[in-house]
Amino acid sequence: MSEWLISLEGTEAGHRLALILAVNAAFLHAVFGALQKGRHDPWLSRGAIDGAYGLMAAPFALFVVPWPEPHMWPIFAGAFVIHTAYKLLQAMAYTRGAYTVVYPVVRGTGPLFAVIGAYLIFDESFTLVQWLGVGVLLAGIFGLAVYNLIFLTAARETLNAALALAVFTGLFVALYTTYDAYGIRATADPFTFLAWFFMIDGVVMPVLAARRWRRAALKPPLRPLLLRGWVGGLIAFASFGAIMLATRLDKVGEAAVLRETSTVFAALIGWLVLKETVGPRRIALMALIAAGAVIVEMGG
Repeated sequence: MSEWLISLEGTEAGHRLALILAVNAAFLHAVFGALQKGRHDPWLSRGAIDGAYGLMAAPFALFVVPWPEPHMWPIFAGAFVIHTAYKLLQAMAYTRGAYTVVYPVVRGTGPLFAVIGAYLIFDESFTLVQWLGVGVLLAGIFGLAVYNLIFLTAARETLNAALALAVFTGLFVALYTTYDAYGIRATADPFTFLAWFFMIDGVVMPVLAARRWRRAALKPPLRPLLLRGWVGGLIAFASFGAIMLATRLDKVGEAAVLRETSTVFAALIGWLVLKETVGPRRIALMALIAAGAVIVEMGG
């Protein structure tokens, strides 16, 4: 499997597979975000999910994939710090704003920073049409932020904090996307990076979640929370794993932007599953974000 994937790097077949992986990651990441923001406390949900995928990844990391090369350990340490900061910011944003408010801003802000990072680190460049797509995407993002500031009435007292945290979280989305692309390209076997990443990344949030659960006045039952964690862990493998592989097979910037079509899936999930009020104007703005991502892909 590893040899086949590596053989596709930089080829047209690799580009097509990266496209499929990025769209798959978009849908699954929207589902993943909804699981974290669902009926449980976002901190508890994230702790259950991280604990599940860390435990599931451990046997593969320790006994299946090739052992990491020595130069990979500092890379894993950097990934651990970046992803922990991202998850803390995301959980704080979700506790202050509705899913359909926070998620589009987080996922929409990330691509701009990711494109800049891909240019600086991987010497990737965008065509004029692709930059037009980035502009359309950003118009949707900031239009959505302005709309929320003007018209949203629910959780008004925490809205500004939620939006600010969402922007900072988006910055870390770009940082981890670019950094993970560097990491997965730095090892001979991409599945070595994935297995060890998920095992190491699943350490912190379960500890924080357990402390939060013990201090809670009304403790949620553990069985449904743990079930959500195992489901979320499987989705995390498919979502995060897919986008990491896509960034090894093809351009980091394009994969990062295309993944943000997840905002459309997020709007549908927020409306149909979480029963959040979305409205036609917010749906149109989320669709604008997705349209910008599509223009970027088609303009390449």
